[in-house]
Amino acid sequence: MKQLFTLNPYFLKYKYHFVLGLIFVTGSNYFGVLIPQKIREALDLVQEKIVGFKQLSGADKGIMFEELSNSLIWFSITVVGFMILKGILMFYMRQTIIVMSRLIEYDQRKEIFEHLTRMDQSFFKSHKTGDIMARISEDVSKVRNYLGPAVLYAVNMVTLFVMTIYAMLKVDPLLTFYALLPLPLLSISIYYVSKLINQKSTAIQQQLSVLNSTAQETFSGIRVIKSYVKEPQFFQFFSKQSEEFKIRALSLAKVEAWFQPLMILLIALSTLLVVFVGGIQVFEGKLSAGNIAEFILYVNMLTWPVTSIGWIASIVQEAEASQKRINELLEVKPDITNQNQHIYPFFGKTEFRNVTYIYPDTGIKALDNVSFSIEPGQKLAIFGKTASGKSTIGDLMFRIFDVTEGEILIDDKNIKEHNLYYLRQKMGYVPQDVFLFSDTISANISFGVEEKDKNSIQHYAESSAVHDDIMRLPDAYGSMIGERGVTLSGGQKQRIAIARAFMKEPEVLILDDSLSAVDSNTEQKISQYFLSALEGKTSIFITHRANNLLQYDKIIVLENGKLVEEGKHEELIKNNGFYASIYEQQRMTADNTV
Repeated sequence: MKQLFTLNPYFLKYKYHFVLGLIFVTGSNYFGVLIPQKIREALDLVQEKIVGFKQLSGADKGIMFEELSNSLIWFSITVVGFMILKGILMFYMRQTIIVMSRLIEYDQRKEIFEHLTRMDQSFFKSHKTGDIMARISEDVSKVRNYLGPAVLYAVNMVTLFVMTIYAMLKVDPLLTFYALLPLPLLSISIYYVSKLINQKSTAIQQQLSVLNSTAQETFSGIRVIKSYVKEPQFFQFFSKQSEEFKIRALSLAKVEAWFQPLMILLIALSTLLVVFVGGIQVFEGKLSAGNIAEFILYVNMLTWPVTSIGWIASIVQEAEASQKRINELLEVKPDITNQNQHIYPFFGKTEFRNVTYIYPDTGIKALDNVSFSIEPGQKLAIFGKTASGKSTIGDLMFRIFDVTEGEILIDDKNIKEHNLYYLRQKMGYVPQDVFLFSDTISANISFGVEEKDKNSIQHYAESSAVHDDIMRLPDAYGSMIGERGVTLSGGQKQRIAIARAFMKEPEVLILDDSLSAVDSNTEQKISQYFLSALEGKTSIFITHRANNLLQYDKIIVLENGKLVEEGKHEELIKNNGFYASIYEQQRMTADNTV
């Protein structure tokens, strides 16, 4: 239960629901325990009247029959009244405890989601999406079952046990002893079976995460799978994982299948002991027949609570396993945190000072002692081959990662001293891997902008040369984009992402190889806007193509994570170094293509 103790603050938050639920449960069981007592009184009265009935004359028999009928009617009304009160209180105990569990479920999902939004990129690289989804959906649902049904029936079981056993002891301690004799055996069984349930529940949840991850990865990469005709292999792999899940689930079901009949058998044994031992005591005149009926009703009342012990134990063990997975998730702290709430004036002056970055998961050195600076309003191009460290510079400027060595200065202050959220608000970033939401084109372009003006949306779409493409769609700007932009071409997705960055009107704009999927004419149109309309704003263009870098204030060239050249286009051509070599190769390739 130690993992579930972390839920105690929620119980405190909803203490009124919980306390009222306890009151309603207690009241419901109180009226439930009174019903067997009234039935015992009715049976004893009938038995007494029958004995006296034989000794009376005809007229007296009629009077006694009428009195007995009136008494039984009154007993019936009383029992029905108790049952109605019990039912009303049962309704309200569900309206308090079950509602409490739903409210906690809502809060817990929000807590997990909020925690995940604070995590940095390294977390999502080391955790599969399917596993995260399983924790926020399946695991939270398992915990909800503990907070609601398990707590409700556990409280119901305890209060009913206390009240029922107290009522039984008042009648006859010896008969109570025999009625409860099988229960210790049941408790021992629960103790050992609970361990098995916990182990098997944990294994099931782990395999469910594997299934979710497999399905998520398959559907995300369905284009690649279909293009390589790998549907049968993926189906076989998913079937294999599903088979493993089935085996684990059936293993748990077998344990529970043996457990339930065992409990019912022990309850039936209690009933037989009551009839046998109680019958002897009735024969000896120590108890009445009504007492036997009362005890049988009590034993039957305890049947569901006792049989529910296994069910409650199963829920608690499953919730324990799920809450452990949730706690493990919540205990992970982000490496990137906002260390300053103060907001400094932002101009966009940027300096990399002896920056080295090593990816912690692979040990690869992406940047090696890189130093450069860019003044506000300047346009910087970062050039290099694939895996030269270009994109890492953009990630570091957005504090998606923090430097391993050296420091990054924004407006002469270490980037860590800036308010993280304000820093990101002032920057626009179009990464290599363009992501669009499953929403309208208009909503994607205006994403992150509070005032969503239609004219501005169209203006920035025109600036990124995607307006004409949008107008050819059936619903124009109201057209829905499939998941991750699946209904659009690569070039269209890139240009919508650029329009989204333009609309943000950032002080610093970073385009990371964002024109790789567009033709040269479209690239030229976007570049013209990039060079003119962002006048006075810091602009960074990351690329591996050297044929469009003629009008930038500065170009830095990276090779294997090191800065090997720096200057303007003409200067780099005169140096006849790495940049000039690549530029000449690309120019010749372009000429041959033409």
